[in-house]
Amino acid sequence: MGMLPEEVVPVRLMATVWADTSGLHDDLRTREDLDAWLDDVGLERGSRHSSSSELALARRLRDAVRRLAAQVTADDRQPPAVDLDTALGDLNELVTHLPVPQLTVAAGKLQATSSRGASPIVTGLAGVAQESIALLGGPDAAKLRACYAPGCVLYFMKTHPRREWCSVACGNRARAARHYEKIRSAR
Repeated sequence: MGMLPEEVVPVRLMATVWADTSGLHDDLRTREDLDAWLDDVGLERGSRHSSSSELALARRLRDAVRRLAAQVTADDRQPPAVDLDTALGDLNELVTHLPVPQLTVAAGKLQATSSRGASPIVTGLAGVAQESIALLGGPDAAKLRACYAPGCVLYFMKTHPRREWCSVACGNRARAARHYEKIRSAR
């Protein structure tokens, strides 16, 4: 857990799918995994544990954000889990679970309230969907990058002009691969 802790929450959600030499890994396999991730990124879930449907929702959100990030970054490293229309639909549907501000009258006074039908976990995921929409459809989308280190499937925000990899480890792996290739082709 806790891949790319310095990244924004949508990027951290996408990083729950990662790869190493033994293959592709998924950090959102169980309800306990989702609880741990929510805690890790500081999303309030009250005293609740996530349900199976909330886990399914989190996985749909993650797959949608990864698909849309691939669109934004022209990433062709792997076949997408979902198509573009499904990704857009899932993201736009989830954001509708955010509490809506409403005006009510209580004891003759106007009072701002919010409609809160959803669980704190669904509301938290809806907040991540909203953050994802702002990231993918806003000016920061230009900073989103796919990490092209050998075997990496992560995304990152290019926060420094010279940053090319999601992590130091990926940068080292890419440099080692380039060095090895140079030596091999010199033979």
